[in-house]
Amino acid sequence: MISSDAMRGYNDALILAILQQGDSYGYKIGKEIRERTDGQYLIRETTLYAVFNRLSKNGYIDDYPGDVTNGKPRTYYRITPSGRNFLAVKAAEWERVKTVVDPFLKQPITNL
Repeated sequence: MISSDAMRGYNDALILAILQQGDSYGYKIGKEIRERTDGQYLIRETTLYAVFNRLSKNGYIDDYPGDVTNGKPRTYYRITPSGRNFLAVKAAEWERVKTVVDPFLKQPITNL
């Protein structure tokens, strides 16, 4: 299991990557993250909605009401053009991070 601390800086990118494939809603996005990581990362509902709020505030996603479930409309999210640009920046940043970190972590680990 991957800790939420390790994933904190990448939650925005994960959600935007899912939304670039099509509009979706909270439960389905959380489920897709779990499935695509083979259960290695389970994003908490509170974290998921905090990310939605941040992405919305920054203009990276929009939301709109969808189907009514349990008496209230389900909220759907869609990526904006600014969100697509931000996702491209985060993807390039991830590649640079791997380039910097890999030389340290790909070397043999020695026991003392």
